[in-house]
Amino acid sequence: MTWPTRKETMVTTGLVFAMAAMAAIFFFVVDQVIGLGVRALFNVGI
Repeated sequence: MTWPTRKETMVTTGLVFAMAAMAAIFFFVVDQVIGLGVRALFNVGI
């Protein structure tokens, strides 16, 4: 078994944070689009 180097750990950590941020932005946008569609469908808040 070999331990990852400090550089590998930092790169992997950065990628995890970047992917989490992209997923959060994606789901926020999808939620806003669905909410807009529901409001338009039921004529609420427009």
